[in-house]
Amino acid sequence: MTAVVRIDGQRLTLADVRRVALERAPVELAPEATGRLAGARAVVDGIVARHEPVYGVTTGFGKLSDVAIPQHRLAELQLALVRSHAAGVGPLLPEREVRAMMLLRANVIARGFGGARATLPELIVAMLNAGIHPRVPEQGSVGASGDLAPLSHLAIALVGEGEVEMGGQVMSAAAALARAGLTPVVLGPKEGITLINGTQAHTGIAALSWGDARIAWQAAHVAGAASLEGLRGTPTAFDARIHEARGQVGQVASAALLRELLAESAIRESHRHGDARVQDAYALRCMPQVHGPVADLLRFTGDVIGRELNAATDNPLVFGDGTILSGGNFHGQSVAMALDFLAIGMTNLATISERRIDRLVHPDLNEGLPPFLTADAGVNSGYMIAQVTAASLASECKVLSHPASVDTIPTDGSKEDVVPMAMGAAWKLRRIIGNLQHILAIELMCAAQALDYRRPLTPGTGVRLAHERVRALVPTLGADRVLAPDIAALAGAVAAGQFTIGTTPEMLA
Repeated sequence: MTAVVRIDGQRLTLADVRRVALERAPVELAPEATGRLAGARAVVDGIVARHEPVYGVTTGFGKLSDVAIPQHRLAELQLALVRSHAAGVGPLLPEREVRAMMLLRANVIARGFGGARATLPELIVAMLNAGIHPRVPEQGSVGASGDLAPLSHLAIALVGEGEVEMGGQVMSAAAALARAGLTPVVLGPKEGITLINGTQAHTGIAALSWGDARIAWQAAHVAGAASLEGLRGTPTAFDARIHEARGQVGQVASAALLRELLAESAIRESHRHGDARVQDAYALRCMPQVHGPVADLLRFTGDVIGRELNAATDNPLVFGDGTILSGGNFHGQSVAMALDFLAIGMTNLATISERRIDRLVHPDLNEGLPPFLTADAGVNSGYMIAQVTAASLASECKVLSHPASVDTIPTDGSKEDVVPMAMGAAWKLRRIIGNLQHILAIELMCAAQALDYRRPLTPGTGVRLAHERVRALVPTLGADRVLAPDIAALAGAVAAGQFTIGTTPEMLA
């Protein structure tokens, strides 16, 4: 049985998010969180009893924060908030991203700075365990005051309104909660804003994308090493002394992984002596210099996103000494920038992979291999259009890697005048990673075909294993066939981590 993920607002990890979102690991609220929640709730109840003017508790929101709300309408205020803010549009977020968002929202409430009752995170946890997730459109958030629209689609489900999915079926939230034996919440003062003020939608996507990016980074080395062998390239450029002389951490790790994948190569030994070529093209020779900086990005962005999993991003924040402070922790700039950095890194992996694909199929560049890797070129086109597909995807990645976080547009009557566009950064990165997975699939497919032509010579140990995994899914190409299923099968295998061969660098472990 999968181990329980216990949330307390302080110790959630990137690995935990993947386990809950992808593997449906059970979740529970830590007992110590309940005490913190009760203490913070008492502070909110005291404010209400004393009729104190506090933002979001006894006042309106945003530009309407100077409007005092009478005592008898405080519950109505919170329900109206989540109803009015559930204004998302566009494609629905995938289930795994909604589950990540739900987990993160429950976790940040459990930290105790929101002033909510334990009832709220308990219901979110119960929905996760019952396999219920709200239908959340991916567009409509600017990342401040947090992901208001996406989180409101979660909040509205908690009160029994809107649509959810359960067991593959779409139904009303009220019906799903009833089927699971759960009771909708009745929001108290401040609890509506506690549910929707925060960065958990884009951070949930970021957490999952970071894991996908890490997997793709390792697969890029496997594909690149396979291409090097197929093209009879030299691993001399990966000598540890070269990379230690520069001292860039990611580059050193990248070169080490390539050396491991290429160890004991009979193909290399066949052209070690008498080869007039001194240097390979950059797409082969400079893999550590291009792949390596992406490892540095993964290390940096993993730290940023990992901290945000347990960040108090509500507003105002309720402190144990009875103080309530209004600030701006809901602003998503830190994760938005991390997402943009990752997008740039993934795009660089995509473009260098596409260049290796071109060298594998190009009859003027592929070291004596058949044109487009087909023995019957002319009647058959081989992998000609597979490279075109890769080029199309790589070009799209370049467009999508324009940073979202440098944009801003005033919202809420210019009360929220500088916003980070974090959700845009999140779904752009998701698409870039999907493109990269398909490009790497095409490279692995082409490299495996090239290795078939190098027989009986065998590649390095890691590449040999990769070749076996490709051939378990995709047979050698003889006469032309429809390639789309082959690409899809290999892209799925890349995404699932079947090509994370070799030692994972300690900084990414």
